[in-house]
Amino acid sequence: MKVGVILMTYGSPQTIADVPQYLKNVYGGKDATEENIKEFQRRYKLIGGSPLIQITKKQAAALEKALNKNAKEDRQFTVAAGMRFSAPFIRDVVKEFAKDTELIIGIIMSPQYSPIIMRGYLKELTVAVESVNRKNLKLKIATDWHLQTYFIQALTEKVQKALHQMPKNIRETVPVLFSAHSMPKRVIEKEPNYINDLKETAAAVAKQVGLPKNRWLFCYQSAGHTPEPWLKPDFEDIMPELRKKGQTHVLIAPVQFLADHLEILYDVGIAAKEQAEENGITFARTESLNTSPLFIRALVSVVEDYL
Repeated sequence: MKVGVILMTYGSPQTIADVPQYLKNVYGGKDATEENIKEFQRRYKLIGGSPLIQITKKQAAALEKALNKNAKEDRQFTVAAGMRFSAPFIRDVVKEFAKDTELIIGIIMSPQYSPIIMRGYLKELTVAVESVNRKNLKLKIATDWHLQTYFIQALTEKVQKALHQMPKNIRETVPVLFSAHSMPKRVIEKEPNYINDLKETAAAVAKQVGLPKNRWLFCYQSAGHTPEPWLKPDFEDIMPELRKKGQTHVLIAPVQFLADHLEILYDVGIAAKEQAEENGITFARTESLNTSPLFIRALVSVVEDYL
């Protein structure tokens, strides 16, 4: 049986000049304002462009190798990266897979699943499979895997490594902030389980690291600039409070993002760092999972679960 696995994520512009078209794709065909375009271009310039697509392709290659290494004799795996808003688009990957694949497994590269927030991926993939008009082509979509054993171990490994790189007197007291992308409160009021899953991931990692409850906190990052209320507490809000308590260092550990991209390299690596330093706090962040062997092992387990 030939199985095609698609690692699905947001996508990113390949160059600064691609930003307007990329944002137009994100906004459902509506042109972004000149102000938005310039701000995104500024951010991408600061981080030297987003490596998300390249990293997702490397994750796909590592997963394909791992799956085929241990595959049964009657199975063969092909793994590819598919993007929602930039090439390589999910629909194009499906067309390629449909030539000789019997089963497609889609994995949304966000372990915490929300039927509302993630529905775009489900629709995109389902429509793409239906459009190839092959009755014998089966489709499965992986949804929630926020407590997958190797995923938790992979995050734990990154937190432990970041702590180990600090002086001993700091690593034993530094607060650890587990973060996720903020969103408007109105969205989460319809989908509270999504936030609960994020908090469960954070709690599971904190437990494995051995952090007491007074050493870690769940918070948000990357809030949008709109008048409506966004989820709190935001990383920026926490910094003054930590300073009042006499803290001099902070470690931020994103639990939602699986690869380096704009929200990691700019929102955390630049903006959050500035917010910490403005309050006299030394900033550090965990490495992204990217192609961590433990993380690839987690993806293998996700695929095997859906077989």
